[in-house]
Amino acid sequence: MNSKTVFSTGVGRICSGCGWPERDCKCSSRASTESVPDKIVAKLRIEKTGRGGKTVTVVYDLPPNAAFLRDLSQELKRACGTGGAVAEDAIELQGDLRDRVRELLLSKGFAVKG
Repeated sequence: MNSKTVFSTGVGRICSGCGWPERDCKCSSRASTESVPDKIVAKLRIEKTGRGGKTVTVVYDLPPNAAFLRDLSQELKRACGTGGAVAEDAIELQGDLRDRVRELLLSKGFAVKG
């Protein structure tokens, strides 16, 4: 029988990627330990779809390292004075901040497209 757990109070939250409890998740531990390459190419885009008309700047195609993404997200949010979130291999910032983000990423030595 190949079924997925929908809800369980005994194990806590379930990872949507692999179906294991979050504390035993196989995909998040692999993503958090992956190394960060020397040359990083960050891509920028603006999204409005599905956000109630609000504009969001998305920095995507980043290395899937959880600590790296969290630190970069905090730095970008602090520099731009805005809110945001980390999603998979992308960082979402509230507002149209392409110019500020591009300058900051270039100063950190990233290659920026978009």
